[in-house]
Amino acid sequence: MDFLREYFNRTWTRYFLGTTASGLLLSRMDCDLTLWFYSHVGRSPASLKDKVVWITGSSSGIGESLAYLLATKGCKLVLCGTRREKLLGVKNKCHSLNEKLEDKDVLALEFDMKDTEAMPGYLDTVLRRFGKIDILVNNAGRTQRAAFEDTELEVDKEMFEVNVFGLIRLTRLVLKHWYDTNFPGQIAVTSSVAGKFGAPYSCTYTATKHALHGYFEALRNESFCRGIRITMICPGPVVSEITERAYTANIDRKWGKKHAADEKRMPTDRCAYLMGVAIANKLDEAWISPHPILSIFYFSQYMPSFTRCLFPRIMTKDRIMKMRDGKDELNK
Repeated sequence: MDFLREYFNRTWTRYFLGTTASGLLLSRMDCDLTLWFYSHVGRSPASLKDKVVWITGSSSGIGESLAYLLATKGCKLVLCGTRREKLLGVKNKCHSLNEKLEDKDVLALEFDMKDTEAMPGYLDTVLRRFGKIDILVNNAGRTQRAAFEDTELEVDKEMFEVNVFGLIRLTRLVLKHWYDTNFPGQIAVTSSVAGKFGAPYSCTYTATKHALHGYFEALRNESFCRGIRITMICPGPVVSEITERAYTANIDRKWGKKHAADEKRMPTDRCAYLMGVAIANKLDEAWISPHPILSIFYFSQYMPSFTRCLFPRIMTKDRIMKMRDGKDELNK
């Protein structure tokens, strides 16, 4: 009996310590478990050296930080954005971060995602410079702050043009090139937590991100046997300029507010690093956010009915806005 009692105590002690350690680990994670695992034992972003990576929306935010990360790893870059001066500034910094990069290794293109007619010309320019495209990072997009009932239809149309239709047009052009040359390319798409869960007071933004999942999950199944790999990136709140240029309910009025100092947002370079890990390991989907947003990912994925039932009952408008803008204390 003493042996059984000792064995029982040791077993439960190990179980308790293991459960406690696992709980502490999970509580400190800023990404999903699969991405965390690959960030420790998988391929690093350095494995992307010499790849030609086309990043849309790379003049600020996540796209800018991803460009810096990949520049340090020796990637050849195509940088796109609507603000030429900022885009050239990003290009210059890429060269300063890696002196081995020649001027021809970084191409800056002033690029409006709504100008779909100009995209074949942009593709020709990239192919003339580099001869190939290894990875297309569909990162361009804008967010929104507005109630569903107040949002004008013009806002819906323009946001879909920017966040979805322009991106899909560019992807189809690049994909056709890959198919014609039998090239095993990779597409990375910057979605959002809003692509997995309905973000209140961002109805159109949520719809655009859900649309991206619909398009690219279908494309994944179509193109897998042709060597194309697709990585969906779902970040939570990240330090960026995205709220300053956010749409509101009215097409002529922008949100125009900067992040507050007390907002709990992930540093952009950390998000870019995890994004680089997901791309390097060709993960199907990656969730990037600290808690409590990361917890919402898991609850909405594995307990959807419970989450949809509970969330609107406990979250007032003020709490929702604080959470989605990265506030640490939701009950302030």
